[in-house]
Amino acid sequence: MSAEDITIEPIREVHIESFRKALDMVSRERKYLTLLEAPPLESVREFVLGMIENGHSQFVAVANADQDGGVVVGWCDIRGHARETHAHCGTLGMGIVSGYRDKGLGTRLITTTLNDAKARGLHRVELHVHADNPRAVALYEKVGFVREGVARDAVRIDGRYIDAIQMAVIF
Repeated sequence: MSAEDITIEPIREVHIESFRKALDMVSRERKYLTLLEAPPLESVREFVLGMIENGHSQFVAVANADQDGGVVVGWCDIRGHARETHAHCGTLGMGIVSGYRDKGLGTRLITTTLNDAKARGLHRVELHVHADNPRAVALYEKVGFVREGVARDAVRIDGRYIDAIQMAVIF
């Protein structure tokens, strides 16, 4: 399946179970996310429905979109901050299932999600990325994120400490 056969669309309720499966697959790789497994389905459902209800940007990459909502193979979301003093900011999270990486999906997902967040009035989007993930760092820099700092030994997976790079883009 080529990247052109994968659609980027706003997440909908029909995507929740497939989104959770994608989140779980990437989490269990124990390399890219701070989650080591996806939360229970009801927690994921609550998160997604809250994102939709509160007008946050959340997009999914969907294979076989013509079949019952398709199969989620990637996601990107920007959750706005609740406090009034930080309401102009959002935090980005994303992931792509193994086998669908290095096909341009990351760029398509993040560009779509950033454009949506900007249209919704966000001014700043921030993220933390594991320092040992140069592919993700390069993607974020490509779309305009700037490194703002490093949190040393911020993540610990399987007894191994990993630095986290803080990055942000300002519209």
